[in-house]
Amino acid sequence: MTLQMCEEAAMAAIALQADHRQPRRRAATELKPLDPDIVSDAIPAFFIGRNAAGLWVAREARGRIGGLFLFKSSAVDFANRQSAPARCALVFPVETFELDIENRGNTLIALAEHAGRLLARLAAR
Repeated sequence: MTLQMCEEAAMAAIALQADHRQPRRRAATELKPLDPDIVSDAIPAFFIGRNAAGLWVAREARGRIGGLFLFKSSAVDFANRQSAPARCALVFPVETFELDIENRGNTLIALAEHAGRLLARLAAR
């Protein structure tokens, strides 16, 4: 079984589980711009972390691009590809956060999340 097939199957399972999880008591963290004394504006920076559904999120610090991923390594690879040929700074917030821009990562995740919402609606009827 290829890595992509494993990732697709796991994404569908995560989407279904997300609908059955208990709501988190704390809201997702709002990402704020990085202090230029910590990371220079000349260096691309990405936040890498998990959302409430347990998926990995990679989001450029200024909100220009971001994506959802099943694996942490996929999120890190995405950040490195988007900042190529230079490298980027990676920031790993402890709190969960949501992707608040268009998903440019694994497009199958969006389909899996949509399918999970549809199944939840059908189950509620």
